Amino acid sequence: MRYLFVINPMAGEGTAEADVRSAVEGLAESCDIHVTEQSGEAIDYVRNYCAEHADEEVRIIACGGDGTINEVFNGAVGFANVSVSCYPSGSGNDFVKVFGGSEKFRDIPSLMKAPVQKLDLLKVGERYSVNVVNFGFDTTVAITINEERAKTGHGNKNAYTKGIVKALLTAMNNRFHVIADGEDLIPSGRALLATVANGQYVGGSFKCAPRAKTDDGLIEVCVIRPISRLRFVRILNPYTEGKHLDDESMKDIVVYRQARKVEVLAPPGFAYSLDGEIIYDSHFTVEIVPGALNLAVPE
Repeated sequence: MRYLFVINPMAGEGTAEADVRSAVEGLAESCDIHVTEQSGEAIDYVRNYCAEHADEEVRIIACGGDGTINEVFNGAVGFANVSVSCYPSGSGNDFVKVFGGSEKFRDIPSLMKAPVQKLDLLKVGERYSVNVVNFGFDTTVAITINEERAKTGHGNKNAYTKGIVKALLTAMNNRFHVIADGEDLIPSGRALLATVANGQYVGGSFKCAPRAKTDDGLIEVCVIRPISRLRFVRILNPYTEGKHLDDESMKDIVVYRQARKVEVLAPPGFAYSLDGEIIYDSHFTVEIVPGALNLAVPE
């Protein structure tokens, strides 16, 4: 087995590189380390690495936050000899929560020996989403978080709070249609937010898709209809805890489906978040790709 650690030096506290080098020092295994220098770089680097080592069994470990995981996993798609995993060192680490949380992935030797399971991905155009595609209220929050990250070099809980406050002022009633397997879930074309999910969590703490499984070949689709700011405050806790699909008091505002294909239609200039990356597109389709990757998960 050949190992590649792709490290985002700006993620979290910035200790990932030191952690990895300390853990692999003296090991007999073939370990390569690549430290990224800019956003987006890891996709092409991983794709080229996989092609160069097509005759070997390769495990690639993304060391960073959800953005680093997204890039590394996008680069590894299509290579049957490759398995992927992650050493979570970002601010949110949403993806790994569906598997029990960050601590499960903190031991690097365990990551190197972990058994693999199949991982579905969401395909949006030529890109893949590992975790969640979300828009409406959530996108305004994500844009604010990215602005804070640009200023400070990393995200934090204060950035999430700022994003929520801004969205409360500007993004309570958004225009878009969500068509899940041919059904328009909001004929009015108005909603607070929508999540199209493979994983369970978004925004660092919100359990947006509590029934999601990453290997069932299904997309979790949830739309929240427009509500007042007062009611928003009332539903925030059950939504954060992932109770919104079963909460009787929210039945009138929650639209939930499982689907294999989701089409989104929106006005020009529409923005959505793909694993935290903001993309502007007024018409896009999300499809599930079952078993797209071999994911190594420590026991």
